[in-house]
Amino acid sequence: MRIVKTNCNFEREPLIAPLGFKGGYLSELWQSVVLLGDGKGNEGTGLGTQSTLWSDSQVFTSNSESAGNGMMFLATSYALERVKEIEWDTPFDLLEKILPDVYEYGKKITNNPHLRLTFALNSLVAVDNAAWVIYCKAKGITNFDDMLPTDIKPALNCKHDKLANIPLMSYNVPLDKIVEVVKQGYFFLKIKIGSDPDKDGNLDKMLDWDKNRLKEIHEAVKNIETPYINNGKVPYYFDANGRYDSKDRLMRFIDYAKKLGALDRIILMEEPFPEEFQEDVSDIPVRVAADESTHSDKDALVRIQQGYTAIALKPIAKTMSMSLKIARLAHEKNIPCFCADLTVNPILVDWNKNVAARLPALPGMKIGVLESNGYQNYKNWQQMKNNHSMSGADWIEAKDGIFNLNQDFYSQSGGIFLHSKYYKELIGIGK
Repeated sequence: MRIVKTNCNFEREPLIAPLGFKGGYLSELWQSVVLLGDGKGNEGTGLGTQSTLWSDSQVFTSNSESAGNGMMFLATSYALERVKEIEWDTPFDLLEKILPDVYEYGKKITNNPHLRLTFALNSLVAVDNAAWVIYCKAKGITNFDDMLPTDIKPALNCKHDKLANIPLMSYNVPLDKIVEVVKQGYFFLKIKIGSDPDKDGNLDKMLDWDKNRLKEIHEAVKNIETPYINNGKVPYYFDANGRYDSKDRLMRFIDYAKKLGALDRIILMEEPFPEEFQEDVSDIPVRVAADESTHSDKDALVRIQQGYTAIALKPIAKTMSMSLKIARLAHEKNIPCFCADLTVNPILVDWNKNVAARLPALPGMKIGVLESNGYQNYKNWQQMKNNHSMSGADWIEAKDGIFNLNQDFYSQSGGIFLHSKYYKELIGIGK
């Protein structure tokens, strides 16, 4: 295939309140939209949600929030120029060809020779999604199942009728709000740890803060039951975003959880250590999941060899193409996967949902899971839902903490192959 026409734009979406993780806070998230055209009447639009704080916190802290977002959007724009110079057969092929150049360009515009690859991947989500849409149009593919290559289908061979919606409990979510959400049916809690309470980088203070956060949440929800997990207890999914410096410090947190009687609640401990941490983690008595450090399937293999026993897939942050390759590898190595969020818009939730709906349930779970926290954080969430190409469909938003997936969801593939009228106009189509 050859792309002859491209365009891109973005929209700034404000958050209800600052969203805290990795020791920092976001106030808005830019939604990028791109167009690809092949000159034969086929067009593909794709969306992306930018997060410089998640993809490279150094870029975030070294620049203003808007400047960091502007750099990532420049990387997206640069990718579209490269796309027009390349012939490709599949979106996997296209990503493999443009990722190295976009990564090097990202290093230049951020003035960061140690830029994390996830920055480049995050910038390419909209491009990759548009590539999948135009590829499927050119091939006459209208369903997500038919889109999957034969060697990846075994990794995504389930079809759940229910997915637990994992809400995000960032640093500043008050305890009463957490209890309220659990009572509403959102039983699988993703809890951000690794706070920097006094903004002085003191890791002892961080650990004390994390322990107190665990204690107050556990005391508040420990007697609430759920039918969707084998032990009937509300599970905890801790995300440290690489803030712990050693196994010893992490074990002090885990030992405290054991003292509280909360150890069996910890179903996932995601990315506790920084990316450069290369020690074996197989002796840690909880399921340690890799996220940011698995930029690619090659990185995922390294983490698996180091004892990581789960992988967070992020089609909405690392591209669908790269995430499918990671899913294939994890399946071959018998490592469970789940889909995590990037606080994305409703359309991207359904890109993520198509993968989550087909992954085997996590060990200990009776249903599948999908993290989605946009409804908690976007000021204009209702309007963003209205912009969905299938606005009003039953499966778009969770009810009582559960995404209910019917045959319509699977036959429509969550609407991902349909153009959103709103975003088409934003990109200059149909005006």
